[in-house]
Amino acid sequence: MKEQNGSLTKLDKNLQIENVMTDGIMWTSPLYSPYEINGFPWFSTDKTYRRLPIQPNVKIPEAVDHLANCTAGGQIRFQTDATKLLLRVKMKGRAYMSHMAAVGQCGFDCYFGTPGNQQFVNGGIFELLQDEYEVTIFEREENNIISITLNFPLYQGVELVEIGINHSASIIKPLPYNSSKKVIFYGTSITQGGCASRPGLAYTNILSRRINLEFMNLGFSGNGKGEAEMAELISEIENPACLVLDYEPNCVSTELYKQTLPKFITTYRMVHPYVPILVVSKFPYGKERLNNQLQVDRLERLAFQKELIAILQKQGDGNIFFLEGTDILGEYWDDCTADGVHPNDYGFMLIANKMEPIIKEILNYSTNSKG
Repeated sequence: MKEQNGSLTKLDKNLQIENVMTDGIMWTSPLYSPYEINGFPWFSTDKTYRRLPIQPNVKIPEAVDHLANCTAGGQIRFQTDATKLLLRVKMKGRAYMSHMAAVGQCGFDCYFGTPGNQQFVNGGIFELLQDEYEVTIFEREENNIISITLNFPLYQGVELVEIGINHSASIIKPLPYNSSKKVIFYGTSITQGGCASRPGLAYTNILSRRINLEFMNLGFSGNGKGEAEMAELISEIENPACLVLDYEPNCVSTELYKQTLPKFITTYRMVHPYVPILVVSKFPYGKERLNNQLQVDRLERLAFQKELIAILQKQGDGNIFFLEGTDILGEYWDDCTADGVHPNDYGFMLIANKMEPIIKEILNYSTNSKG
């Protein structure tokens, strides 16, 4: 067997994994090396599948604390020569959403391939009312080494996940990211991934397959409202490459958004004065067609955002950027959603397509900037 650099490699059989053999399948825990758990900013200290620390240093809303248990953006990464791969999963609850597929809410899905060239394999299909399940992700004849990414569920918590491989297979560490920098998203239910049919189609996960860095999904359904305490908490995340603020839709009024956005940016800048910040405005919702006030409100917030970013840039912040969401879903924006608000899979792909070159340009600018 050969690694990418062509040198001979012997797969390590003395892995630091708790494992149990059952019917020819070795069940292993991704909590142990050489598996890597990514997408949970405080995982190294808390060792739990959670998007915020178990005991935050600041007071956060109760709903946000609850939603932090949803595992959106979490990933398990590794390489393997396994010819059979299975998952055992115990959720914190069952699928319950009427407008989102159960696999997107409570399932894992699997991609294989090297960074920038990952392809979908399978999504774990399970009985709708189950809160724990076992699924076969793939079976194959060849035993060459392949890179695997397992995406965590978007809208439910995970108590336990185990990975099963055929008894003769091995696990080795994943291919490295381009750097230790992290791309951080803070936002709404759309950021969290509603209503993707499976986890890998949330726009942050799509982007993670195109940009070889660790992505953090801090979208909180209905509750990412731009509190300064959240800015303070997010500023604790080390090695940020970029912060994307996509929380406008959760602000119940233009006035609230005018209060929170400048304070959020200022709070984050106190810790990270030069980290690129991308502010994203919302795209139109279906109800705008019959409720003109919704359009008026959106355009009012759009004007405010443009003005704020221009002022901050004029004041010397050369690392703050703006993406207008008006046309982000294109001409047929109303048919790119599941319910007039939350994107369907095609909608998420359009969002990722729009954001990808912008984020790449920002990251390149930041890398080459003296600031």
